[in-house]
Formats: sequence, C-alpha cells, structure tokens
Amino acid sequence: MAVERRGAMPVDPQHDPYYRLRHSLAHVMAQAVLELFPEGKIAIGPPIEDGFYYDFDLPRSLTPDDLEAIETRMRQIIPGNHPFSYRVVSADEARTLFHNQPYKLELIEGLVQGDTESAEMAGNGNGQSTVISTYRHDTFEDLCRGPHLEHTGQIAADGFKLLSIAGAYWRGNEKNPMLQRVYGTAWNNKAELDDYLWRMEEARRRDHRRLGKELDLFSISEDVGPGLILWHPKGAQIRVVMEDFMRKAHLEHGYEWVFSPHVGRAHLWHTSGHLDFYQENMYAPMEIEEESYYVKPMNCPFHIKIYQSHVRSYRDLPMRYAEYGTVYRYERSGVLHGLPRVRGFTQDDAHIFCRPDQIEAEITRALEFSLYVLRSFGLTDFTAYIATRPAKYVGEPENWEHATQALYRAVEQQSNFPYEIDPGGGAFYGPKIDLKVADALGRSWQLSTIQFDFNLPERFGMEYIAEDGQPHRPYMVHRALLGSFERFFGMLIEYYGGAFPVWLAPVQATLIPITDRHMEYTTMVQDRLRTAGIRAEIDQSKDRMQAKIRRAQLQKVPYMLIIGDKEQAAGAVAVRQRSGADLGAIALDDFVQRVCTEVETHA
Repeated sequence: MAVERRGAMPVDPQHDPYYRLRHSLAHVMAQAVLELFPEGKIAIGPPIEDGFYYDFDLPRSLTPDDLEAIETRMRQIIPGNHPFSYRVVSADEARTLFHNQPYKLELIEGLVQGDTESAEMAGNGNGQSTVISTYRHDTFEDLCRGPHLEHTGQIAADGFKLLSIAGAYWRGNEKNPMLQRVYGTAWNNKAELDDYLWRMEEARRRDHRRLGKELDLFSISEDVGPGLILWHPKGAQIRVVMEDFMRKAHLEHGYEWVFSPHVGRAHLWHTSGHLDFYQENMYAPMEIEEESYYVKPMNCPFHIKIYQSHVRSYRDLPMRYAEYGTVYRYERSGVLHGLPRVRGFTQDDAHIFCRPDQIEAEITRALEFSLYVLRSFGLTDFTAYIATRPAKYVGEPENWEHATQALYRAVEQQSNFPYEIDPGGGAFYGPKIDLKVADALGRSWQLSTIQFDFNLPERFGMEYIAEDGQPHRPYMVHRALLGSFERFFGMLIEYYGGAFPVWLAPVQATLIPITDRHMEYTTMVQDRLRTAGIRAEIDQSKDRMQAKIRRAQLQKVPYMLIIGDKEQAAGAVAVRQRSGADLGAIALDDFVQRVCTEVETHA
C-alpha cells in the first residue's frame, strides 16, 4: 500500500464543473463503507482533480475485492434519489452527532477554537471557522459546507469507479495514525469515464519510471540516495544532445556562459536571504576551517558576484549569464517522484541584468527564446500565466507596475498565444511569467519561467554607473527554459512514450546483418554513419532477423537497417522504421542524407 503524506490536488468549487458530483460521491462512498464496516471511523473526503477520496480508520486493511463491494453498495444507494440537505448545528449538537467519530470530534474542537486548518479539513473553510455545518443524505451525515448535487439520483451510476487504496497519515503527520485512503474518479457519464480510464492506462504505459528502466535511460539507487539521479549512457546521450543544442542556441541569442561552484560560504547565503527564508530546503552545512559552507540550492548569488567583479557601466547592459547549474534541495521522501521531484538537479539557468529602459525588450526576447526552444522539442500547446504583485512584497510599486506591464506586452506580442492572469500570484520579490505546456494526454507541465527579482539586487547592493555618472540599481530577471534537465527529460519520455524523434534518439539506427558474411559490410556502414554523426549500433546476437527487428522496435530505435547480399552488392541498406513501415532498399548515401536532414530540422 502506497503512503500519501500530503493531500492530492484540491479543486475550486467555483471553477470545477465536476466539483458537486465528486463531492457528493465522496459522501456516498463514506456511507457505503460505514455500512460495510459499522465500527469504522471516518476522517475527511474532499473532491480532487479528476475525482475524490475519503480517509478511513477501519478494523482491517481493504483489498481490491472490497472496492468492488463498496462500488456495488454505492450503486444501490444512488437510485434512491436521496436529497443532500444542509444545516448549521451548534458545537454541542455536532459533538452529539459525531460522538463515536474521534476524527470528527477533533475537527469540531478545532472549529470551536477558530483553527483554520480544522475548518478546511472539516469542509467549513469559508472564512467562517466558527460556523459548523453538515450535509445529510439518506442515513449519512458529515461535517461539510458543500456544495453538493440536489440528490443522489443526479449521479450517473455508470460514470464513476473506485481506483485504489493508499495509506495516509491523519493531518499528514507521521506521528498520527495511519488511515486508509480510497481514491475514486467520477464523470457525467460512462463515455467520459471510459475516456478518462483510457488516458490513465495510456499514462501508465508512458510512465517515465517504467520506460526509463525498460529503455535503460536512468536509475535511482538506494545506496546513492533517494532523489539523486544516475543517468545511464542512453539517457546521458539524450541529455548531451539537449545540452549541445541549447548551448549553441544561447550563444546565438546573446547569452554568455558562466560556471559556479557547488558550495558557498554561509555569509553568501545570509546575504541572499536563503538562510533566513529557505533553510528548511537546504542541506546541513559542512564545517571547513571553522567556517560553514552550504551546497547551493540556487545559482543566482554566484551570478550576482560575477556581475559585481567589475564596475559596470550602462553601456555594458544588458548582461545575460547562462549556466547548467546543478543544485541540491531537500525534499521530504514522501514527495519524491521519479525525475520531476528530486533532490539534486541541473537547471538551464540564466540571469539577465539590464537597465529599466531595456526591460521590455529583454522580456520579449526571453519569451521568444523560450518558445523557440520548446517548439524545437516538438512542444506546441502552450499557455502563459502572468503572476502579479502579492499583498506582501519588496520593491517600489512603480517598479512592479513597470515590470508587470512588460510581461503583459511581451505575451500580447505573440500571435494567437493564450494567457491567463494569476492575481497576486507573484513571489514577494517580483512578478513572473510561467509557461505551461499540454502533453500528449492533455496534462499540464510547467516549464519555462521568466521571473523579476527586486530583492536580490537590493540585498547585494548591485549597481551600474548610468549616463548621469551616478550609481543606479539594475533590474534582475531569473530565466529558465526547461526548468531542470531531470524534470524536462521525464516529461519528454512521457510525451513521446519513449519513442524520441530522430535527432534526440540515443540510438538512431540499429544495423542487422543477416549472416556473418555480411558483417564486414555492416561494419563499414556503421563507420559511414558515425562519420556523418549518426548514432548507430550493430546487433551481433545469434537471434533470427525478425527477433532482432522486434528487439529494436521495443527499444524504440527509429531505424532498423537490414543488410544482406542484395544490399551489400548495391551499396545500400534495407530500411525498416519502428512503426513497422518497410521503406525498402535505399542507397547508403541517400539514407545518410535523410537522417541528417531529420536531425538538422528536428523533424
């Protein structure tokens, strides 16, 4: 049984059209469970993205057979058309109502004391934590503020399914009891449910952890440590291609490459504020010559110190520093997840230092560069999110306004480019643009970020000498295109289902000699391909040709080159694609040109 340490993604009742349905089904499920386990204790059961869950304290562990029994009872309850009835109760009424439910009693006491966490968990988190309300249907009543459907008959009996069982600590605290969390999904009808289940099965098929093992791309070793990625030769080859492409692209877009250490003195992190505001995400210090050093969680202080190594003139700006900087951040083991959530990762990091009059052009330039890079990887479905000034912030309001307007104009200059506003969603140190991309299954991944920072220039006392001969504070922008190579690689694996385009594929062609007498020509073909920069390997196993083809297809190699007497005599190769298409015999030089064109154009 998996252990959930944090709640699943909550949803907003004002914007989620499925909220009432899923909230109602959570209550119906809790009723069914208590009828099957009368001595059971109930905790919380909210709607979440794509479904709902409920946490239970039960006399025994649930099994998949239990999920079927719970579903059956739920389908018996639904046709009763039981109304969902709301009422407000006093604290004493609530204590009496839930006298045998310890988790509810704990929430009630929290409500009485005005505890906002208890209010949220109890479903009364609407800013009125002293109000205790319930919803009742049939024989079941629960602490809740709603909203719900009008009655159970509005639930499609064939539109939901219970999916899994996981462990969940009460209140997410390991010191509290372990509960059993039952997850379900709910939709308006069977067609929507079937589509969702297909997408979930496709997501499992594309899971980067499974494909990473099958394709021998990466691994995580307990001996090395959780959240620390070992890149295998094939995965590393893809990363090298990604890095080389982006390194060249950065130079073409006016960036300068820098390198910085993996550790820095405590003084640096005190100046940056990380030890005041971010220390819980940093690793413990190392004591060296009676001084504390920390492995870096971010690259920005180092780039600032490079900037400050000389007096800068207004003529020197803008300055754009780029680095593949490996950073280390402590993540609790319960939230680590393959490549997207790790403890050590490499950012495609950059920082832009510029004058106020340059900022709009620099933001536009950074956004267009981001889109160019992501599109080069085959990603096309973007949405920009502009996060504006929060209630607590540093810097001058007019600078915030100037920066935010630059973000707006940069996005609006892109034709047919959708964007949304996240009011008050900016960090305390500056507004930002986040680019999110939809993958092959419609899931959203946050990738590029363009983030203003009014805090660090002030903390480090950054300056440039302006035309008036006086020192002025430069604008600073953090910019990441992929986010991190680890997370982006995990997304790419799932986006392509492991079948990378030719330019990224770790092995672009597998050579399959039909007999040993064709090996000499096959080796010559491999040398010709490698000379042209094409990654090719020879399958020298004793298996039959069809078995070799099948193995290459399972490894998702773009091309299989069959070599027999005819091909050897004609100076050609018989070309098969991983899709199963048979392209027939192609002259070797023509095949080389074909692959080189695909690589150059990122086809």
